Amino acid sequence: MALAAALAADGWRTVAPDQRGHGDSDRAQCYDRQGYVDDLRFLLGELGLDRGPLPVIGHSLGAVNAYHLAAAHPGTVSALVDIDGPAELPVVDPAPLSFLLDLPYTAPSRDRLLAACGSLAPLLEAGMRPCEGGWRLACHPRDMVDSDTRILGDHWPVWLGSDCPALLLHGTRSTVLPTLQAREMATRRRRTTLVELEADHWVHQRCPDETASAIRDFLAATAGGA
Repeated sequence: MALAAALAADGWRTVAPDQRGHGDSDRAQCYDRQGYVDDLRFLLGELGLDRGPLPVIGHSLGAVNAYHLAAAHPGTVSALVDIDGPAELPVVDPAPLSFLLDLPYTAPSRDRLLAACGSLAPLLEAGMRPCEGGWRLACHPRDMVDSDTRILGDHWPVWLGSDCPALLLHGTRSTVLPTLQAREMATRRRRTTLVELEADHWVHQRCPDETASAIRDFLAATAGGA
């Protein structure tokens, strides 16, 4: 992972878990915020990283989970990096990711799974995994729609509920986090720095060098190195 390699140059060790229902992690019965936060706390304990606060980085869903962790357990997070994670998402029906329900979870071959994903293939390809009888997506479409539905709504009190230093990296072409909201997030939350990059929601993939540079500078200034 390019970002992990860049941070390693400054002495940082990066732990990048697959969240519940994602990648190699098991599917879960529930995808609410408490479950995601509990997973993070359990992971830190299992790795012996719960003895003091640490920087936490998250993108999108991961960013929302990260600032929920910071608000609920302030002694856990020393610095927060939010990559295009909003403080509010409009409640709509159907949920924005409902189109994923048209995708198969498995296929007899990787090529057939890629073909079934159509225009989404470039985003989903890297996460595809072999499974019994063929290949599967990194996440079950039904689980992702469930998770997506549960993240909709107002997270402002939680975003404002922690006071650790925060870096908000925003893609100015994002359809998930509007620029006006990103600027309001930085204005309303103390000790928050906003960096806007010419990118869509996938800021760290579209602008990897700029993302790494911004995070390295932020951590050097706020966390004092590894």
